[in-house]
Amino acid sequence: MPASDPTGGRPVDPSRGALRPLGLAEARVTGGFWADRQRVNGDATLDHARTWMEKVGWIGNFARGDAAGPVERRGREFSDSEVYKLVEAMSWETGRRPDPARTREIDELVATIGAAQEPDGYLNTAFGRPGQQPRYSDLASGHELYCAGHLLQAAVAHTRVHGPGELLRIARRVADQVCATFGPAGNPGICGHPEIETALVELFRLTGERRYLDQAALFVDRRGHQSLPPHQFGWSYYSDDVPVRSATVLRGHAVRALYLACGAVDVAVETGDDDLLRAVAGQFDRTLARRTYLTGGMGSRYADEAFGDDFVLPADRAYSESCAGVAAVMLAWRLLLATGEDRYADVIERILYNVVATAIDDDGRAFFYAHSLHQRTPTRALPEDEEQLGFGGGPRAPWFEVSCCLPNVARLLASLGTYLAAADGDGLRVLQYADALIDTRLADGRRVALAVRTGYPDSGTVTVRVDATDGGVWPLTLRVPAWARGATVEVDGVSRPAPEGRLTVRRDFAAGDEVRLHLPMAPRFTFPDPRIDAVRGCVAVERGPVVYCAESTSDEPVGDLDMVRVDPGRPPHDDADRVAVWARLATPAPRAWPYGEAAATADETPLAPLRLLPYHRWARRGPATMRVWLPTTTDAR
Repeated sequence: MPASDPTGGRPVDPSRGALRPLGLAEARVTGGFWADRQRVNGDATLDHARTWMEKVGWIGNFARGDAAGPVERRGREFSDSEVYKLVEAMSWETGRRPDPARTREIDELVATIGAAQEPDGYLNTAFGRPGQQPRYSDLASGHELYCAGHLLQAAVAHTRVHGPGELLRIARRVADQVCATFGPAGNPGICGHPEIETALVELFRLTGERRYLDQAALFVDRRGHQSLPPHQFGWSYYSDDVPVRSATVLRGHAVRALYLACGAVDVAVETGDDDLLRAVAGQFDRTLARRTYLTGGMGSRYADEAFGDDFVLPADRAYSESCAGVAAVMLAWRLLLATGEDRYADVIERILYNVVATAIDDDGRAFFYAHSLHQRTPTRALPEDEEQLGFGGGPRAPWFEVSCCLPNVARLLASLGTYLAAADGDGLRVLQYADALIDTRLADGRRVALAVRTGYPDSGTVTVRVDATDGGVWPLTLRVPAWARGATVEVDGVSRPAPEGRLTVRRDFAAGDEVRLHLPMAPRFTFPDPRIDAVRGCVAVERGPVVYCAESTSDEPVGDLDMVRVDPGRPPHDDADRVAVWARLATPAPRAWPYGEAAATADETPLAPLRLLPYHRWARRGPATMRVWLPTTTDAR
């Protein structure tokens, strides 16, 4: 194992597949939309998370590992995992932007974590100590293996950036204890919250230790046999209702289902199990087609944080947890690497701009847990020094009793450069558009360095310049998003229509050569599938990859957004720094009973421009109401 990964490390490092991911040293964001968010993440969010984890006692739980009497532990049973995700995020951040002070902070946290490890490798602050339940006595809800998985992922990240050290030693002892306990001749159980599966595979990829992969495969195959205790929401809540290979769609608790799918893809790739890979890809494809919000958000049920049935996607009750968005990016990325299919890059783009970018406040110190697409009552101001119990109603909260989403988004943002491009056979594919520098080697060892310049997503022009190349013919491929009908590509001053899905320029490139992609960025109406009852008769507006919304604030009051009616016959248009649609505001007539033979409307305003803003910008200007899906003046298509 090298002292550190010379590529800078990447969260997913499969041994086979259609695409090879790049590491942090090979692809980095240099400016624009995502650079701003990475800066805030590194400068504010990580410290904010660390401060709160100290304040609420989650980090202190590890320091109490040698208590002789009953342990006074703070936080939920899974709070260990949040500390691990924070360490992972800090590790990727120091790979992206070296910082000796941050590295020392990681070392301090690792020492604190390590002090709580038992002699046989077991590590969890909620079980096994005096006054606590015995180890693995509540596999359904205890989250022990889930927490262990996040520890393994933190160790993988830290090792790929900094080389083997104490955290990897701790993690391997944890993994060995898990394998010894849950191996073929051991405890036949599974964790109620998948996560350990994908973590074990990544640890196998890092160390080459086969038993980690075998254990992950065993956990995947044990799923779906209803071995966990019954739950009020059914066995699907635990992803234990149907075997992975037999399922046709993702169901139950959204984050659990997505994490399990990630682990199954990882197992399939490393074992060459193409049947398993096809099964998971089919489940995700059906989920995208029938159970996913316009924003890319997943999960429509607050009660069990779960997927609803096909086309049950209520805008005002959208759960769409931030963690589910991160997990969906993880799954789409794995499927993209395995299959090379561009549509998965489109999914990643949609989620990044409309869930991930929406989640974190501008100062990096507050966040959404759930993502409504329709806020009927104004968001309320929240104190900055209190953790919140409820997950909806906004605005973004500084902290929740369950704060899994903040470190989850933080680790994705810190490693975002690794999602920009990938090696493709004998060439290179640019997958996400941002100001960036890409410097890697092709399959045959030739060096290629690119500079990407763009104002995306505000501008649709993407310029890719070759800064260095060792010569010879090789293909440069750029993704053409599915929404970008009418895109063009310019090479050597000659413009031509871009094909759907991707465009490839194969030539003997020289330094200074440019390929320029022009994506049409006019705002457009989007109509829902008629089977989505909740938004039938409505339209939404998109511009490029960004979903838009109407927002009414005290500084910019629009009125009752529930009474807005948009004219679908007049297309949306750019209006200075915003997008506008033609709409009128209806005033309902008072009535004692909310039903009748005809709609009761007392008055309607004339059609006038209604200015919209990107959904990721909502709830940043004070208390607000908001809606994405807008009713129309006529029946929408």
